Amino acid sequence: MKAKILIAEDAAAIRHGLQATLESDGYAVTAAADGAQALKLLPQDKYDLIILDVMMPKASGYDVCREIRARDTRVPVIFLTAKGEEIDKVVGLKLGADDYVTKPFGVQELLARVETLLRRARERAADHGGGAAAGGPVLRLGAVEVDRKKFTVTAHGRTAALTARELRLLEVFAARRGEVLTRDALLSAAWGTGYLGTTRTLDQHVAQLRKKIEADPEHPRLLVTVHGMGYRCEA
Repeated sequence: MKAKILIAEDAAAIRHGLQATLESDGYAVTAAADGAQALKLLPQDKYDLIILDVMMPKASGYDVCREIRARDTRVPVIFLTAKGEEIDKVVGLKLGADDYVTKPFGVQELLARVETLLRRARERAADHGGGAAAGGPVLRLGAVEVDRKKFTVTAHGRTAALTARELRLLEVFAARRGEVLTRDALLSAAWGTGYLGTTRTLDQHVAQLRKKIEADPEHPRLLVTVHGMGYRCEA
């Protein structure tokens, strides 16, 4: 069965090009010309991946992402951002986006990211269907409790929703706790070996995770930075 992808992009040339590219690669694509149309399309089908332009009329990519995460914490979301809009990338990750692609982008870059996110989503779904054999639904990192089925993390009396990427990162840290993991190693483990982005993406995700699991995110004691190398999980 073809993976279903929803695209929301107000620039017609980019929207049509994305749709044609993804359909030629075997995906079933639905396209929206603005944020409001995307919001109407969301409840009409179950999408496997969603691509959102940040700046759209009627409803921004942020607005659409908020609605997506209110409905589904698992579906992968990719933001399209203009070059140099660093604040947009940070805000997007806070809202629960899994990745971002900066315009202008290459076709192969986008396809690689789409393929990686869909593969991760399939692997996670298979793991959740495996019950205890797949390691059980609950993952513990010290006093932090991660619910793989609900995509939530509970720490210090607070419960927060996790994106699929954040959950994957926590799984990697848990499997190799105590080890110094380079940024490149973490990117390969959580994004896939074909990922073409930068380590800045990883740093932003770790920063968001710290806000959800650390007692004091500014002075982390669980996900510790190893300067010049990467990160270490101290659980």
